[in-house]
Amino acid sequence: MIYADNAATTRISDSVFEKMLPFLREQYGNASSQYALGVKAKRAVEQARRQVAVAIGADATEITFTSGGSEANNWVIRCVAKTYHGRPMHIITSEIEHHSVLNACHALEQTDIEVTYLPVNATGVVEVTRLEEAIKPYTKLVSIMLANNEIGTVQPIEEIGRLLKSKGILFHTDAVQAVGHIPVDVSRLGVDFLTASAHKFNGAKGTGILYKRSGIDISPLVYGGEQERGLRAGTENVAGIVSAGFAIEESMGMMADESERLSEMVKATVEGIKEKIPSVRVNGDSTYRLPGTVNLGFDGVSGEALMHLLDLKGVCVSTSSACTSGKDEPSHVLLALGLSEQQAKSAIRISYGRYNISDEVGKVISAVYEVYSKIVGTS
Repeated sequence: MIYADNAATTRISDSVFEKMLPFLREQYGNASSQYALGVKAKRAVEQARRQVAVAIGADATEITFTSGGSEANNWVIRCVAKTYHGRPMHIITSEIEHHSVLNACHALEQTDIEVTYLPVNATGVVEVTRLEEAIKPYTKLVSIMLANNEIGTVQPIEEIGRLLKSKGILFHTDAVQAVGHIPVDVSRLGVDFLTASAHKFNGAKGTGILYKRSGIDISPLVYGGEQERGLRAGTENVAGIVSAGFAIEESMGMMADESERLSEMVKATVEGIKEKIPSVRVNGDSTYRLPGTVNLGFDGVSGEALMHLLDLKGVCVSTSSACTSGKDEPSHVLLALGLSEQQAKSAIRISYGRYNISDEVGKVISAVYEVYSKIVGTS
């Protein structure tokens, strides 16, 4: 099997798995317990908090662990909205955000909070001038993802951060696809909130990360005990948190080499497919893009059919975000680029990761060409 859907999830690192395993067996203590077994678990949680903080240029006190990126995104958006309850409030986001952001904003619109969904250009980039034009006197929050989960386009977050800081507007970035794959520094980006998820950078599923800039207060997500400084009650997922710490540390150490290697794999894949299928289209920005991700359009062919036939050949790709798979709807991201519904439904996403090797590129190219030819030949 060739797994080329790393934007959906990644295989847990072998060394990270070994690091977390003791906390599922021998060191299984509750991190809130006061005896030695619990204290060891607490120390492991705090070590992971420091590892995450170092990786993104934050302070350990600014890191809170959650169950995933979707939870963290909802927490930021809903809690900022709660802060301004009863007062005029305006939120700006983009049309290509993850559904955990879009649906949270849709829910807030039912409570009379105003939301602007910014369009993107043909390559999927949010234009800063458009964002500036959308700002109102009562704009309190802007949420723009760092890198898109379907097309890999990287946004000008640093430029947006400078703009919003000058206007005193809170800034959140969903960095779930970016952390562990491209350099991320919260100070340089100028964000007040950043969210990430361990399973996107070879950690375990079920562990999310919320960075909240020091000095900003948000209400607890879960009331109960004093876990996570009273912000998120409930027994900590110690093993998952440990995986997040070691996985992000490991990813940072490999980032430069992996970025170059994955970029070359994507380049070779695109060139090889274009040679065999000249009409193939790259959706998104070809320059400002995550190193291992590419979205390809095959006009006149069903992307879902391509995906299923590739699966039969042992190649795993996707047609859109895993969070929307199973729905017979075109990708909202691809529609936002200006593609027709038919074009949007003709796309597949190939996303390579750490455990892919260069020898797999030729096999992916051949498999895509074979299934494409089969569909075209029978249509």
